[in-house]
Amino acid sequence: MSHSVNFSRGRHLSRRAVLRGAGVTMALPWMTAMDRVFARETKPAQPQRFVAMTLGLGLLGENLNPTQTGRGYELSPYLKPLAHLRDRFTVVSGSSHPEVFGGHRAEASILTANPAGASGKARNTVSVDQYMAKYLGMETRFPSLVLSSSGSESPSYTEGGAMIPAESSPSALFRQLFINDSETDRKQKAARAQQGQSIMDLVADDTKRLSRKLGAGDRQRLDSYLTSVRDLENRLAESEAWANRPKPEVDMPIPKDIGNRNDFIGRQRLMNDMIRLAVQTDSTRFITYHLGGSGGVVPLEGVEEGYHSLSHHGLDEEKLAQLHLVEAEIIRAWGDFLESLSSIEEQGQTLLDQTTVFLTSNLGNASNHSNKNMPVLLAGGQFDHGQHLAFDQKNNYPLPNLYVSVLQQLGLPVDQFMTSTGTMTGLNFRA
Repeated sequence: MSHSVNFSRGRHLSRRAVLRGAGVTMALPWMTAMDRVFARETKPAQPQRFVAMTLGLGLLGENLNPTQTGRGYELSPYLKPLAHLRDRFTVVSGSSHPEVFGGHRAEASILTANPAGASGKARNTVSVDQYMAKYLGMETRFPSLVLSSSGSESPSYTEGGAMIPAESSPSALFRQLFINDSETDRKQKAARAQQGQSIMDLVADDTKRLSRKLGAGDRQRLDSYLTSVRDLENRLAESEAWANRPKPEVDMPIPKDIGNRNDFIGRQRLMNDMIRLAVQTDSTRFITYHLGGSGGVVPLEGVEEGYHSLSHHGLDEEKLAQLHLVEAEIIRAWGDFLESLSSIEEQGQTLLDQTTVFLTSNLGNASNHSNKNMPVLLAGGQFDHGQHLAFDQKNNYPLPNLYVSVLQQLGLPVDQFMTSTGTMTGLNFRA
């Protein structure tokens, strides 16, 4: 007999699909209790969103992490420009993904926390952003956006372990979000969606006939497949509906892409503007933005060597000083993005109240390619911020616990994600 879980978004999902979700598990006794915790009456009045920003070359921990723990800590060099926002973000040190290694290759595991993903051989699993989009992404035109500063590489992966290519052009993203398709294009998109639905209907009929000939174990596997088919049908139906709706209008011209591939900060700020517009217009609620490492010289005063070379500093003082300039501007731009969200208010809440913004990197120390002690900043959403959660630098705390905390904040009844051991200790919801 099939059981269902009532997600806070008001839809029912087969219990079996949740238990068999790639990289995510949930025990039945806990699930029953969580159904009460996340009952419909506790649903946030405003939609909750998630923006993950991932760095390819890490951040210097000694410049990012405060020396004191808890609240009232002295701001670190990188965080001093964010003093006015200190109550809106949390610093986490001493955390990483258990069993993940491989240096740069571990980019594949930033959002999946999959140990196999770092080896470069085994298949990856679903990333936390795509897990969110699967169950909550149908409320907006785009279930998720996957972006990058340059190139198509991303840390976003499907349930089947396939990387989702990133969009790196702000102008192309702007057109996708805000420029209406021609009538011909709209009809073509609607037709493709309808065709996809009819194909899914045929597949469903075939598999139902097949199920009568299968044993119990195979029927269970087939039922899981049918659940995914029904989910795809719902997505196709939504695609058809959105194809006939006008896109939102914004008071901004199409941006001009920055031609200088080494202008890391300029590209970051321009894409941040596009992300803010996407959030503000509720075009999507789940965004991943990968800021891969530029190999050339970032055009900042005092910076004379390539960013990638600086990140592999070998403790050279001149390189460290230049790297400080680059990374400080990255954090300053991140803070300005938070400020832009906090300045926009909707029905008594700011966009930052509705948006959890996560910044991290697979590299805790780019110079020696260590995947331990990952840099972590978490801002916005419904969390009680303003603190430094400092864990053991030698025996790291499991960062996937933070993913569980964020998933629960969104209303998803999940108590485990990959190698997590629960929710993140000390990261609580606001009263």
